[in-house]
Amino acid sequence: MQNAGDLSRRQILAAAGFVGLATLTGCGGGDEGGDTKDLTKKRNGAMKDYRPGRQFKASKALSFSMLHNDNPVYPLKDGWLFWKEVTKRTGITVKPLDVPLADYEKKRSVLIGSGDAPFIIPKTYHPGEVAFVSSGAILPVSEYVDLMPNFRDKVKKWSLEPELDSIRQSDGKYYLLPGLHEKPRSGYSLSFRTDILDKHGLTLPRTWDEVYDVLKALKAEYPGTYPWTDRWSTNTPFPCGALFQYLGQAFGVKAGWAYDNISFDTTAQKFLFTATQDAYRQMVEYLRKIVAEKLLDPESFTQQDDQAVQKLLAQKSFAISANPQELVQNYRYNLSKQVKGAKIEMVPVPLGPAGPILLSGIRLENGIMISSKALESDTFVAMMQFVDWLWYSDEGQKFCKWGVEGVTYTESGGTYTLKPGISLMGSDPNAPKDLQKDYGFFNGVFTYGGSWQLVSSSFSPDEKKFQDVMSRRRELPVDPAHPLQSFEQEQATLWETPLKDAVIQNTLRFVLGKRPMSEWDAFLAELKSKNMQQLVDLHNKAYERFKKENG
Repeated sequence: MQNAGDLSRRQILAAAGFVGLATLTGCGGGDEGGDTKDLTKKRNGAMKDYRPGRQFKASKALSFSMLHNDNPVYPLKDGWLFWKEVTKRTGITVKPLDVPLADYEKKRSVLIGSGDAPFIIPKTYHPGEVAFVSSGAILPVSEYVDLMPNFRDKVKKWSLEPELDSIRQSDGKYYLLPGLHEKPRSGYSLSFRTDILDKHGLTLPRTWDEVYDVLKALKAEYPGTYPWTDRWSTNTPFPCGALFQYLGQAFGVKAGWAYDNISFDTTAQKFLFTATQDAYRQMVEYLRKIVAEKLLDPESFTQQDDQAVQKLLAQKSFAISANPQELVQNYRYNLSKQVKGAKIEMVPVPLGPAGPILLSGIRLENGIMISSKALESDTFVAMMQFVDWLWYSDEGQKFCKWGVEGVTYTESGGTYTLKPGISLMGSDPNAPKDLQKDYGFFNGVFTYGGSWQLVSSSFSPDEKKFQDVMSRRRELPVDPAHPLQSFEQEQATLWETPLKDAVIQNTLRFVLGKRPMSEWDAFLAELKSKNMQQLVDLHNKAYERFKKENG
């Protein structure tokens, strides 16, 4: 399960490495990937004939330590059916080290740094793993995916090699086992009070020009309000990270949570600095106009989420960024209690100059790091098989999401139905039991990725409608591989943060009217003074080198 704080960490620092399934599956083939000399002594408890479609069951009872990101919406319980059923099916007892969601990244860093991290470290978003590579504290997992037939099967079947190349480090290896999606899944867009639109003869907008027209009409009807107030601005490096992300998509640029200093220009066939693109300036100008005409609340860029939602509930605004879960569980549920006849709907991301596109790279999700200490264990192979089954097999993914057939759900013809008395994310407000809180299923630590059939099996009617439109849009190609060598990466890291900070701060100043657009060229000159061109040249040099070496 995604949350805003997670998504804000998805910016990519450095890409690339060796391409192709040959590299993906390890150099040696069979069981000879990675540190082959030792693996023959590390098969205690492993299955001899483990393959896709086969239930993993350890040949002896084992236990593995795992870091657990504790979500306050469904705090961990020792008695969850999830834990008991995992042991029953696999012979593995999971020993979770529970860490509160708010402290997860900090605690994870401390544990890894001190050498006390559990073997399995999930809920890590790229490039969160990069900080631990140089110390050797986490495994280059790409060397061991030969032990993970379900993972390899999905990568090959869904043509995910380019996405995996994008998370490789300077040594050509990747250190994170990401969640794998068959199809891109969009998460965020704008939502509107449709009862208010209906009252004034307005329709849901399909383009950003229509968004402007609708907001302008609402402002005329309610001159004392800001028609739109927004959220997801705190605990994130990019204020209004969700808004900038989906607005940027409409202009064909990486912004908000998707922002990255470097973007690939498919026409010029070279990398450039993201904020120098004309489309980035056009995006800024659009939002600046919305703010200047008092159609978007300027407090959107600084307020807490609760403040934004309270303005919506108090009818001080009529539009707000949403994801399908927030739409149903928060906005609609609370509006129904406070405002008679209130209706709210999330629109497919409005179209802009770039047309019906999706930004690339969204078929990978948060994933798992493996502690290097795990390789010292004689049960290493069994652990990798277990990780492969639970997180990457069809059966494991279905189990993590829906639970136990006949106990928590029934399934017929690909349709999953919760058993009576069990609710999921507010699906039955009167149900005495909750799939997440009481059983431990649909836990964001375990539930992500998978086939479109499985991913879409839990969609609400709203999300089905939203995703149906979004899935027909064209996904842009993944940026090509451009692996930085270690000394280049060190240099790039020194330049990255000051440049990114300058972009974020000035984007906000332009949008809020605190800096005139006539100073845009001056802003670009300021970026140059912060080594912008040197960073771009570094990535283009790496890109050319990789092309020359790999054809």
